[in-house]
Amino acid sequence: MRDAVGALEELGVDILFNWDHFYPLSGDPDGLHFESWTLLAAWAEQTSLVELGALVNCNSYRNPNLQADMARTIDNISGGRFIFGTGSGWFERDYDEYGYEFGTAGSRLDALARDLPIIEERWTKLNPPPLRPIPVLVGGAGERKTLRIVARHADIWHSFSDPATLEHKLGVLHRWCAQESRDPAEIEISVELRRSTTRQADELYDLGARLFTLGVGGPDYDLAPVREWLAWRDDKNVVVTP
Repeated sequence: MRDAVGALEELGVDILFNWDHFYPLSGDPDGLHFESWTLLAAWAEQTSLVELGALVNCNSYRNPNLQADMARTIDNISGGRFIFGTGSGWFERDYDEYGYEFGTAGSRLDALARDLPIIEERWTKLNPPPLRPIPVLVGGAGERKTLRIVARHADIWHSFSDPATLEHKLGVLHRWCAQESRDPAEIEISVELRRSTTRQADELYDLGARLFTLGVGGPDYDLAPVREWLAWRDDKNVVVTP
């Protein structure tokens, strides 16, 4: 994993994300696995250019003030490169094995809505403070609760939407932004690329997506798809002058 992180930074990726689970989500259910936040602290020390964070932190596992302090600490270790990616949690085995109350999807989202203001307030009290206003990424696409939380708190919204779904969800998000007196242009749109064609990625880009994530699994990391998508990214960033 450490070698993969170094190789990915050298390739020029913009952000490195891990996930906040205690067990693999595919393959051997008891396969090789490490904890998210301690890994992020190691990545913060190892790297010097990439931003980093969890896609996404599970709000249910930790007191909100503690989450804020952990985020501030990693932000300082990294020199101001931390992204606070968060969500309500969903993988029931994590809860059962580690002794957390699973609750319901609704109760976990209510907890996230309750805790984000506490996290944001704690960042104003910590000494030393974060090195920058820590970007908040909220993951999920639920229309009744999640997208309202996005409208209230997120600098980045992440989903696994195809183009048609993203177009619909953006309409819902814009309505929530209107209710929350929030300019939707302030929220960066993030989507996953793993199962997308370049045509679909172009459509997502045309809809306004600007952060594209690509999942890679170990312990033998195949970085060839990363190189291909970086070429696509760089082509999008070419400035044509007359």
